[in-house]
Amino acid sequence: MSKRDYYEVLGVDKTADTDALKKAYRKLAMKYHPDRNPDDPDAEKKFKEAAEAFDVLKDPNKRARYDRFGHQGMHSGGFSEPDFQNVDFEDIFSRFGDIFGGDIFGGGQRGRSRGGRRSVGIPGDDMKIRLKLTLEEIAFGAEKKLKIKKFTKCSSCKGTGAETDSDFMTCGTCNGTGEYRQVSRTMFGSFVNVQPCPTCNGEGRTIRNKCKTCSGDGRVKGEETITVKIPSGVSNGNYLTLRGQGNAGYRGGESGSVIVLIEEEEHEYFERDGDNIIYDLQISVPDAILGTEVEVPTLKGKAKLKIESGTQPGKLLRLREKGITGLNSSTRGDQYVRVNVFIPAKIDGDERELLQTLRESEHFDPLKQVESANGFFSRLKNIFS
Repeated sequence: MSKRDYYEVLGVDKTADTDALKKAYRKLAMKYHPDRNPDDPDAEKKFKEAAEAFDVLKDPNKRARYDRFGHQGMHSGGFSEPDFQNVDFEDIFSRFGDIFGGDIFGGGQRGRSRGGRRSVGIPGDDMKIRLKLTLEEIAFGAEKKLKIKKFTKCSSCKGTGAETDSDFMTCGTCNGTGEYRQVSRTMFGSFVNVQPCPTCNGEGRTIRNKCKTCSGDGRVKGEETITVKIPSGVSNGNYLTLRGQGNAGYRGGESGSVIVLIEEEEHEYFERDGDNIIYDLQISVPDAILGTEVEVPTLKGKAKLKIESGTQPGKLLRLREKGITGLNSSTRGDQYVRVNVFIPAKIDGDERELLQTLRESEHFDPLKQVESANGFFSRLKNIFS
């Protein structure tokens, strides 16, 4: 079978720069890494294929030769295509420096020892929990206790899965290596496919007498209460990762994580705007005209607010540092009070008569007020002209 074009493998065009190559390779490596796809043999092939393509295209000399001669050009003139058929996956990453910006697989060596073979047990699965928070909890931070159902370590065997430590035996299939190697010979040469041993799941050992409590799994179904500390300033969609709090691993494997997804509850009074909050205040027409003092709710109790005479609808009044304490910050946002003037839908006869009188007053005629203001600015302009 002919090899795929390296640019096609990475999903980039031939003009892609180094950053585009890194981004494309990182995406594929995360998607097809065998630790994330233990039951998919095709993922391993695609992972190695992407690693091979990036190894060539990231090197200016190799890339130039490949662009000119294709795969055939990599076998002459001192160049050779990289061999990723019998290389440990963690070694593959070491060939590409720090393009991944750290541990992209939540542990890197998780489930494998430095020699490439799988360590004791199989890691437990991660768990996702949705946590609803009030605006007050978001504003000041909170500590929540959550009761979750999950796999917990078997107390009888302490997670090993065996009745006693002497019940472990060297795996007869892999002779303790934890690996199963299959050699394929083709016209292009020999290829070695290395996979975890199917008998011992890569541990290199089997159990003679399994624990009666957990049937050799090293874990049982249980329930546990965990504590989650929520920092102030989180937003809807943010998440917290609690490592080691998820499902217990199989036969001593490390526990997974609990991923807490934040959901912000709608507040009765406030609308959130970043670290600021907005409160809609309803006042009467007389109060807007004459001015008044009102009491408004805040995230902590109530506060008094002075409404100046002549306050216009839609005006924003600020209460400093009455908002939300920012994420990873000691600075608090503000509370804005948006003034809305209440217009009654029904009035009685006396009120109607009073309003008819006010309607005839020039102070209640918006057109005259605009003309008066324009006349003032015109006179001011003439003075300085």
